[in-house]
Amino acid sequence: MRMLLKDLRYALRLLRGNPGFTAVAVLSLTFGIGANVAIFQLLDAVRLRTLPVKEPRNLAMVQLADRTGWRGSQATPYEALTNPIWERFRDSQKAFSGVLAWANNDFNLAPGGEVQTAKGLFVSGDFFRVLGVQPIKGRVFTAADDRSGCGLPGAVISFRFWQRELGGDVSVIGRKLTLNGNPVEIIGVTPADFSGVEVGRSYDLAVPICSQAVLWSDGNWLNEGTVWWLNVMGRLKPGWTRQKANAQLGASSAGLFRATLPANYPAVNVKDYLKFKLYAVPAKTGVSELRTEYSDPLQLLLATTGLVLLIACSNLANLTLARATAREHEIAVRLAIGASRGQLVRQLMAESVLLALAGGAGGLLLAGELGRLMLALLGTPGKSLFLDVQPDGSVFIFAAGIAALTCVLFGLIPALRATRKAPADVMKTGGRSVTGTRERFGLRQTLVVSQVALSLVLLVSALLFSGSLRKLLAVDAGFVKNGVLIAGLDFRDLKIPMARRVGFKQDMLQRMQTLPGAASAGEAYILPLSGASTSNNVWVDRAEPNPKMVSNFAWISGGYLKTVGMTLLAGRDFDGRETASSPPVALVNQTFARKLGLGANPVGQRFRREATPSAPETVYEITGLVTDTKYNTLSEQFRPIAFLSTTQDASPDTSGQFLVRIDGPLADVTSRIKRAVKDVSPAITVDFRAFDEMIGEGLLRERLMATLSSFFGALAALIAALGLYGVMSYLVVRRTNEIGIRMALGANRGNIVGLVLREAATLLLAGLAVGTVLAVVTGYAVGSMLFGLRPTDAGILTMAATLLATVTLTASYLPALRASRLDPMAALREE
Repeated sequence: MRMLLKDLRYALRLLRGNPGFTAVAVLSLTFGIGANVAIFQLLDAVRLRTLPVKEPRNLAMVQLADRTGWRGSQATPYEALTNPIWERFRDSQKAFSGVLAWANNDFNLAPGGEVQTAKGLFVSGDFFRVLGVQPIKGRVFTAADDRSGCGLPGAVISFRFWQRELGGDVSVIGRKLTLNGNPVEIIGVTPADFSGVEVGRSYDLAVPICSQAVLWSDGNWLNEGTVWWLNVMGRLKPGWTRQKANAQLGASSAGLFRATLPANYPAVNVKDYLKFKLYAVPAKTGVSELRTEYSDPLQLLLATTGLVLLIACSNLANLTLARATAREHEIAVRLAIGASRGQLVRQLMAESVLLALAGGAGGLLLAGELGRLMLALLGTPGKSLFLDVQPDGSVFIFAAGIAALTCVLFGLIPALRATRKAPADVMKTGGRSVTGTRERFGLRQTLVVSQVALSLVLLVSALLFSGSLRKLLAVDAGFVKNGVLIAGLDFRDLKIPMARRVGFKQDMLQRMQTLPGAASAGEAYILPLSGASTSNNVWVDRAEPNPKMVSNFAWISGGYLKTVGMTLLAGRDFDGRETASSPPVALVNQTFARKLGLGANPVGQRFRREATPSAPETVYEITGLVTDTKYNTLSEQFRPIAFLSTTQDASPDTSGQFLVRIDGPLADVTSRIKRAVKDVSPAITVDFRAFDEMIGEGLLRERLMATLSSFFGALAALIAALGLYGVMSYLVVRRTNEIGIRMALGANRGNIVGLVLREAATLLLAGLAVGTVLAVVTGYAVGSMLFGLRPTDAGILTMAATLLATVTLTASYLPALRASRLDPMAALREE
């Protein structure tokens, strides 16, 4: 230990004596390690970290083993169950010591006017008990709170909501909130480290599942057997494995599904429903839509930052080799007077250890800032994101491992090479020579070639992802994205009977259409690219049997086509003739008409839509043909879409999405809409959102990959350029005598510049050749994440190679210029 501390002190003195090298080394490692740790923190938070609850390894999600024949409405991105299934399972299951259910739901805290949204949960009575979450104030729910007809027995709020919205009021228990116009009392506050069981989404408050009947004026799902909205989880009994639990669930499923068969389940799928089986899957890390969407991109980014770190290590190995070469006389003397090779290697490695420690510490600090930046890239104003990216034990272990690896990568090989030469050989070759350094120079050349090759891979990846994003943004979606405002209205507090809701919405639409600054307006139940969708089988209404086709559906009003810029190719738009008592009609797009074999002009023909739990089989007459538009994503092929009239909706709800094309200042139009809504009733709540902003949220993954891959690609190119600059500078110093002789024999400045640049160009071309092969392989690996580009796009490869060549040759020109200005006599005298 004394010798080790002595080596570290000596290494520290050497590093302080060479601040330029130390600064470059520490900064390179800080960026390389920081980028890796930042990506790993996100990957850890999204995919690896267990839930902060009691014994998370015993938790399991309960879902359908096979969804064949599944029908109804899905109100969650996860494989959920209906409330009747949940209640039957809760009361009859034997595999779990406790079970829980929950569903996400946003609540409005404002009594009227503009919406004030709180992220909420409907939870079962044992939700907190099964998770082992104890309140820090008040109490949490019990099974007695979640029972049929419970009303609104109270709300449990999160620690963050308590601090953010209620100022950490110590007397918060008993305070009242307004949820969707209903007063509710706060009964408890959960700990700061509990944010729910969904990674990426926190909650503000929770209410019992039974409260859904009160908080929703209609659409009560408590008795609905075809609305799949409850996520179910259980804690395995002591001694029970998941395999044993699945055996028990499989044995009891037949009776459970027989008892919960909905009366309105489509007859053709009843047999499928009765064959359903429940199945348990691990849930120690919770559930996460974010995990599904970003797990692969984050792993790819981790590989990218790993390459950046490898390039940095190669660069530092080059610098360390140069320092070791400059100190070879000192090392030879120390070997000659009795020092062992192991002692010298240990002393040289001590410098690498100090640099790795400094780089690791700096990387941890940088990772925090980069993590916050990436969270900002993942979130949007309309979709906030919550992730706990505070470093935990696994992050520190990862950072320490990365630091140790970098220490070995850039320190060990130079240390071994510096101490392997016999002292006598070093003494005999004390001066510089023309050819004496070629063997030593080979490793440094190899490192530069590797840096160039890896940098090309990263630059090609960056250009591929950036080009893919540009192509997505340039896609013709079939409608106009800009200049459209979405106004969401909620009028549940008005208690308007269902028979009058269509008329009420039409009245609100007409008010918006006549507002100053509103060029047009329309209503839509499902907005394109919003994430919401519905589909069903359709077929031509003919006597002979016809093949079925899956089509998407959307409900729109008159004025919608004009507002979003869709073109009517044939027939007519919805114009008010569509009523609840008139025959059902539809507009269809070109893909619908083509795939169903309706010809170029399907107007006047009819098609059938398969029965659903909420509607019987229906015949629609086609009254118009519209252009193709995107439905779910910009990257998809055009799908068949049938547009139905909102005025023929048999069960309209108490909310509406109105799209308004702006023809004037946005602030003026929004204030006029607020006044118009308030004139009708102050109890109506309204929220606003830009149409293009909503669409942009669907491209978050592509933006993240394009932004971060571009940053890391540029960083890699810069490090590679610095590496080539260092090698060329070293070459000039080691060949000073040769350059002096050449100039004394008549070589001019251009000849010397050309000599050095030819050396650089040789390394560059070798690196580009190797890098091109690696870039093509990488392109195929990430091909599934690209849009509109081939992994082997020649233009991308050429552009990346040109950029890298420009940067690296520019870096090489400076040493070449310095070499051309040498005084031949001074160079020869120095030798």
